[in-house]
Amino acid sequence: MKLKDIKNPDVLKGMDVKEMEALAAEIREFLITKLSKTGGHIAPNLGVVELTLVLHKLFESPKDKLIWDVGHQSYVHKILTGRSEQFSTLRQYKGLCGFPKRSESEHDVWETGHSSTSLSAAMGMAAARDIRGTNEQIVPIIGDGALTGGMALEALNHIGHEKTNMVIILNDNEMSIAPNVGAMHNMLGRLRTAGKYKKVKDDLEYLMKKIPAFGGKIASAAERLKDSVKYMLVSGIFFEELGITYLGPVDGHNISNLIENINYAKKTKGPVLVHVLTQKGKGYKPAESDVSGKWHGTGPYKIESGDFIKPVDAPPAYSKVVSETLRTVARKDDRVVVITPAMVIGSKLEGFAEEFPNRLFDVGIAEQHATTMAAGLAVQGMKPVVSIYSTFMQRAYDQIVHDVCRQNLNVVFSVDRSGLVGADGETHQGVFDIAFLRSLPNMVIGMGKDENECQHLVYTALKYDKGPIAVRCPRGNGLGVHMDKELQELPIGKWETLKEGSDIAILSFGPMLETVMEAAKQLQADGISVNVINARFIKPLDHEMLRHIAERHMPVLTVEESVLQGGFGSAVLEFFHNEGYHDMVVDRMGIPDRFIEHGSVKDLLKEIGLTSENIYRHAKKLIPNHRQRA
Repeated sequence: MKLKDIKNPDVLKGMDVKEMEALAAEIREFLITKLSKTGGHIAPNLGVVELTLVLHKLFESPKDKLIWDVGHQSYVHKILTGRSEQFSTLRQYKGLCGFPKRSESEHDVWETGHSSTSLSAAMGMAAARDIRGTNEQIVPIIGDGALTGGMALEALNHIGHEKTNMVIILNDNEMSIAPNVGAMHNMLGRLRTAGKYKKVKDDLEYLMKKIPAFGGKIASAAERLKDSVKYMLVSGIFFEELGITYLGPVDGHNISNLIENINYAKKTKGPVLVHVLTQKGKGYKPAESDVSGKWHGTGPYKIESGDFIKPVDAPPAYSKVVSETLRTVARKDDRVVVITPAMVIGSKLEGFAEEFPNRLFDVGIAEQHATTMAAGLAVQGMKPVVSIYSTFMQRAYDQIVHDVCRQNLNVVFSVDRSGLVGADGETHQGVFDIAFLRSLPNMVIGMGKDENECQHLVYTALKYDKGPIAVRCPRGNGLGVHMDKELQELPIGKWETLKEGSDIAILSFGPMLETVMEAAKQLQADGISVNVINARFIKPLDHEMLRHIAERHMPVLTVEESVLQGGFGSAVLEFFHNEGYHDMVVDRMGIPDRFIEHGSVKDLLKEIGLTSENIYRHAKKLIPNHRQRA
């Protein structure tokens, strides 16, 4: 059968195991070929081929609810639900989304770009089912890395208490992006070595039932014996103590075993967890043998060699610049400690971890814990750096407010992937952090115009001792500018004039300034004198420079690769209002009030109008107003 002919999962119902194994091989070859062109989350999807086939064979999607956590492991699910012909557009502008998307298919019942959400969503869906009196199956598929998230543990606690029917699939490949860490991971490791537990427990129960119970003493003794064997076989039988039946471990690449165990789970009353062992990257040697996490999500690659296709002699990635600056400062300041929620690889902290193994803490997918742990370090006089993606920082908002800002602690937030991130789409665009950080007392926010200024801002943040400070850096490589050898401390709240002018002031920050400078050249060609300001500190604003602009009666255009509502432009408007400059002409450009989908950053910037041509047009509209009043 050709994959393009699969329009829905019903085709699996009549397949035997050999036919499913052949289909699994075909799907792997398809993924390896397609993703070599588009890039994507290849290793997680190669690991769940058989598991996905079995789930769709045994359950009735979309009536039964398959909830993928994290959603980047849903490519096989997309193939089986009729989307194979769209894979040439995967993660591209207006193409197939790399995560489940409800508008894309009725089979995508829950959108999961961030981890650890499936169990709570599943509990909600199960509660709705029970209230309505219907009989659909609720099946969250959660990775062992996602299980370390606090939200997942909260949900497990509730699911076990409610005893509602649910089949939880624990996809255990011993990795999230990089190898997993923590006690939960270690507990799962013990379970992996206790595969006979379920069988022995069932046999023991059967034998006990054969013993005539002459009074309560024998029955009570039998129960104690059963519990003792349980604890002897599996140290800390975590799930069963929560009230969730545990099955496994099951070989996630053995279709017969998967069918047998998941069928058993379907017949079991109450919540059941099926512990499935899979191999990330299964079927493609470069991805199979990877222990670094580099094959978790990739760009294009050469199938034969496994080499990634990257531009030659590219400037350093912003993440690398930040990491190397942290290393430089840490060599002289032993207070510097880095905490990251499972992003050692993503934020390129491998070098720091190697040089300072006792001063880097990978806490797993636990953004809230990472933030409050940093606060605890700061209280003790350390200089903690929370290295975190903008999109994941949202998850620690309460801790930033309550534990860091309210206590005015010296915590540095290295906010990676700030701005549009491109292919990962709306769940990952780092465009909200300015709006949710700017309103917090004591918080300082900065972003460099290029990789050189980025290193100086990181150095400044590490030297700053008056409270929390966030340094934003974009995804991808720098601009290729000269890198100063000596790190410099930048004055907090002071901006930089990149171009003197008198007709209009354009205020921006970060790499967006390069686009602003292109627009300024076009305006200059039209005889318009442009004052371009590098507003590298988004909070606090440079009050002195803003007053100077207001006194010259220049119209102002703010440009930001972040949301307009509550963003940098809003801060400028608030300043002019508070200072009594009520006749100022101010226009703002930025991310509109909607979620931005996937595609190249260039395509997305064009879609929302953040181009040099559009900046030029916006600026020209403001000029006549200024000249009339002058």
